[in-house]
Amino acid sequence: MHLPLSPQEYLHTPSAASDMADLRCANDDLGAVPATSEVVFRHFRDALSRFPTGVTVITALTPDGTAIGVTISSFNSVSLEPPLILWSLSSTSPNLAAFAQVSHYAVNILAADQRWISECFAAREEDRFTGVRVRQGLGGVPLVEGCSAWFECSHEAQYPGGDHLILVGRVHRFTLGEVSEPLIFHGGRYRELGAEADR
Repeated sequence: MHLPLSPQEYLHTPSAASDMADLRCANDDLGAVPATSEVVFRHFRDALSRFPTGVTVITALTPDGTAIGVTISSFNSVSLEPPLILWSLSSTSPNLAAFAQVSHYAVNILAADQRWISECFAAREEDRFTGVRVRQGLGGVPLVEGCSAWFECSHEAQYPGGDHLILVGRVHRFTLGEVSEPLIFHGGRYRELGAEADR
């Protein structure tokens, strides 16, 4: 299986200069900085962080029955017919090989009061399920209790995407939770929904 490069590895490859030739930060103080500079890379990440996202935990069972899970904010919808979703996983994730091989997984949409679960599954500990209440979903995949919503998926496709692996899932079952308010991630911080925007 082809594994994508980490950001640091990518910046030092021969193709990085041509791949990123058009990447520029338009702010006056950075306009002349080379595209492959880590300064530009850092500001690119900062710009991406201006886009607020929900927070999800992807859970699965490995072929030997081990439960695995990871915190992801790159979840998005792809198609309604057929029902497809996608998410991406960093090439540096210790769970990359496992998630690339599983046949089923679940997307657990975290509720506003589940920041601790996000932090738990973002940690480096081997057993991230300690203290987390789960129930069994399709194929035995663990579903995190108390979430805003759940999507139970089969593996549809995967594609290398720079320093990440893009995974597409086909949704077979979804469930709405009792708590609709989601956990939000924006500007490197956890947040909750505020007041409805004025027109």
